[in-house]
Order: sequence, then structure tokens, then C-alpha cells
Amino acid sequence: MGQRSLRLGVHLSIEGGLDKVIQRAESLGCNCFQIFLRNPRAFKAKVFPAADKQRFKRSLRKLGIGPVVVHSVYMQNLATSKPRLWKLSRNEFLRDIIEAKDLGAKFMVIHPGSFKGSTRLRGLGQVVKALDYVLKRSPRGIKVLLENTSGSGHWLGAEIEELEYIFSELKNCQNLGLCIDTCHSWCAGYNIRTARGLDDFIKKIDKYIGKEKIEVIHLNDTQDELGSRRDRHWHIGEGKIGLGGFRNIVNHKVLREKVFILETPKKDKDDDPKNLSKIRRIFRVS
Repeated sequence: MGQRSLRLGVHLSIEGGLDKVIQRAESLGCNCFQIFLRNPRAFKAKVFPAADKQRFKRSLRKLGIGPVVVHSVYMQNLATSKPRLWKLSRNEFLRDIIEAKDLGAKFMVIHPGSFKGSTRLRGLGQVVKALDYVLKRSPRGIKVLLENTSGSGHWLGAEIEELEYIFSELKNCQNLGLCIDTCHSWCAGYNIRTARGLDDFIKKIDKYIGKEKIEVIHLNDTQDELGSRRDRHWHIGEGKIGLGGFRNIVNHKVLREKVFILETPKKDKDDDPKNLSKIRRIFRVS
């Protein structure tokens, strides 16, 4: 068996422009990373000059950084029953996918959305309709990833069966994959802390969706209890999943070659380096 390298990065700010993103990734020793394309709590799109995008892609190639993951903004809700918001969310999500592709990104992550004011089944139907529209119009070379959620409030995607419903209803799902968030999984009730619990979780994904659909893992600890349905990310090894849990996750035979992205708190300039260091120390190269 040959050596396997760890693909590890963090969610980075685009403040200051795309050149700053590259500098931040390089300074942290990241070989991949995740970004927002706009303010995550607003619909207003950010327009990147063509020259900046070309320079960004050249820098990625030169430094060997990739893949780039783009996360959709929180305002986009594909599950909503409000016609105007649903259409705006669908169209802006497609716009972001096209922009992400222009930046050289490989993956576009989105939460299924909230069905507040409606029913769970209708919400899932809205997600299916939106994704059917988007996937038929998306450029080649970038894959849309559904992210599992903790299930707080009216958020869809905490149960593997809900994600399976979306996949099974879409005829055009070959360009659709999964992003698994560790905090969300734990808080949704999946005991991924233990080797057996993690295996059961992966087997369930494989049974209902297919383990090959997993592309990106968001590495986040949490201080909340198993099944709490809360969504509060915490530093690696300092929460309920613990360092042993993350050792199981990053070395799991199905997950270890996937893309790992940290979305841990950034209250101090040393937070990202510390969390990255912990993952690097527990990853087994061979």
C-alpha cells in the first residue's frame, strides 16, 4: 500500500480579495480550502474581476492547492414554500455555481434548507425541484454537495433518509454528492465518536445513498450532547467527539482520502493553526 497524503484545509475569508485567500491558505500550509463567494447572510453578489480570477487559478496551480470548495450563503433556502424566496434562492445558487466554476472550484456545498411554514415532505419536494433546475444548467467540472445538518428547528438533512429522498427523486443526480459535517452528524444523533458508531454511520450512508457520494468532510467538534439537534461548532478534541473520535474519522478507510475542511471557531489568530496541527498529528500516513 502506497502512502496517502492528507487533504486538509480551513474555511477562509475572502476579505481583501482573492490574492489574500491564497496567502492565507499558504501561510497555514493548507493544500485545499473553502470560501464563501459573498456575504453569507446577504443575497447581494460579489463580482470578481476576470483578471483576478485568472490570477487566482494560476496561483492554485503553481502552489498545488486544491480542490477549492465553495459554500453557499445562508440566505439561500431551496426548501422554502415562499415562491419569491424559492426562485431567488434557486437562481442565485445557480449563479454562484457558475462563478465558483470560473474560479476553478471543484465543489459547491449547500444545506438542503428549512421547511418552516410548510411540511417536511413539501420542503423536500421544493429541494428536489430546485436542484433539478440547477443541475440541468450547471457547468461541467463542478459538483454540488448536499450537507447534512443537525436538524435544529425546521432544517432538513439531519436524517440520512431525507438526503436519500432527494437523491432518489432526482433523475439528474450524477453531479450531486455529499458533504458530511461531524458536528451536525453527532448532534443529529449519530455516534461517530466510536469506531463502531462511525462504521454504522458510513454503512447507512452507503445503503441509502452510496459511500462514493461522500466528497468533503467538515471537521468540527461540539460541546453539545449526542442528538441535541444543536449546531455549535467547537475546537477539535475539546468537545464531545474528542480527539479519539477525530482519529477514527480522519483514518477511516472510506473517509481518509476525502477532502477535510475545518469550520472551527476563529476567535484568536492561533485557532486555525492549533486545530490544523491536531488533525495532522493524528492522521496516519500509511
